[in-house]
Amino acid sequence: MSPHSAPFSTSSLPAIAKTTRLVIFDVDGVMTDGGLYLSDSGEEFKRFNTLDGHGLKMLHASGVELAIITGRTSRCVELRAKNLGITHLHQGVHDKLGAARALLEKLKLPASAAAFMGDDVVDLPAMLHVGLAISVPHAPLTVREHSHYVTQRQAGHGAVRELCELLMHTQGTLQAQLSPYLGASLVSHAPAANNLVAP
Repeated sequence: MSPHSAPFSTSSLPAIAKTTRLVIFDVDGVMTDGGLYLSDSGEEFKRFNTLDGHGLKMLHASGVELAIITGRTSRCVELRAKNLGITHLHQGVHDKLGAARALLEKLKLPASAAAFMGDDVVDLPAMLHVGLAISVPHAPLTVREHSHYVTQRQAGHGAVRELCELLMHTQGTLQAQLSPYLGASLVSHAPAANNLVAP
């Protein structure tokens, strides 16, 4: 059976997540709810989630590199990436596997040290190449069946935050990222990671 043949438990990540040093995200249907808003003039709008944004900032601060590889090109994605401090931004990409391989080579990381979060079949080549494949509940069955983990939260509504917190929990860095908000003496009493994310 392929390691990507079925999703793992929805409350934990596989052990390989402990060595994840790079997380690559698709945008539409992962960082957003997948809807496209177009004005009469053709301008494109997207809705992002602020909880996802802070989760990404904490994950980056914990030492994990972040990247975006998306097939569409949008000014708002460029602005969102800049706001989150994501410097590895690749838009208008039709060969996501090629872009992922090039990024891994640039960062001198093995594929096993990367994760890819996608929601459609166009993401599968890259998802199957890396060590950790992540998807969302609305993704087609084929994508979910080839994911190591399917989030409980919907895309654009905390799915990215869920992954960020679970990764930090798995790597033992979540408490350090929460301590500025809870106080060092209170972090030890924080709920388990799977309780930090609403079902």
